[in-house]
Amino acid sequence: MRIENSFIPVRGVGETTERKLWQHGITHWDEFDGSVVGDTLADRIHTFIEEGRTHLERGDVAPFAEQLPAASRWRCYENVREETCFLDIETTGLDASCEDVTTVSVHRGGETKTFVKDRDLTARRLADELEESSLLVTFNGQRFDVPFLETCYDIDVTTPHVDLMYPCKQLGLDGGLKAIERDLGIDRDMPDLSGRDAVRLWHEYERGDEGALETLVEYNRADTRNMEPLMEIVADRLHETVFEAACADE
Repeated sequence: MRIENSFIPVRGVGETTERKLWQHGITHWDEFDGSVVGDTLADRIHTFIEEGRTHLERGDVAPFAEQLPAASRWRCYENVREETCFLDIETTGLDASCEDVTTVSVHRGGETKTFVKDRDLTARRLADELEESSLLVTFNGQRFDVPFLETCYDIDVTTPHVDLMYPCKQLGLDGGLKAIERDLGIDRDMPDLSGRDAVRLWHEYERGDEGALETLVEYNRADTRNMEPLMEIVADRLHETVFEAACADE
């Protein structure tokens, strides 16, 4: 599924109208001729397609993410796969007003970076990483990672955001990230560590155990890297559920 298969960002086009277009063989912007909808809506769609091509030429999916329902933002992924930033944080607790972010890992274009508190984890570093990314992907980041970073580092995260927890729920994949990975057969380094261990490891590092920090960093990086194969699986399955199923009903 690519943005060019989508029509629901257009005002007045809901899932029913989009499905109708697909069932009439209009599965891509290139195939739209205005024959299936009324003149007013056809004009809106033509304008959307014209402006949309300009956005995509710049690698900018933000206008689509703003108009797509949150549950459908996964559709942006295929267009900007190489510019997608998978992000995960570790903290000393759950309350951003009194706890600290200890490590932040970002995975983009096959490369994983980790920033550590009191070393290289700064608001500027975080902002730079987000500015270089066309899409942000997290797991439960909408409620946790993003608000935590915004509170602790006084940054405004505006990068289009897909929180994988929600499309996973659409597919009946419940539980935490590790449980879903097990269900899907995604391998993980240090599978027995948990968020509670991450807090313990940080405190051990503060007491002088450099090895504890190394373990914490690897745990954080595993969370981040594993979101990429999960995103691939989720996008493929939702494509089958939403797009291929609609076309099959033609």
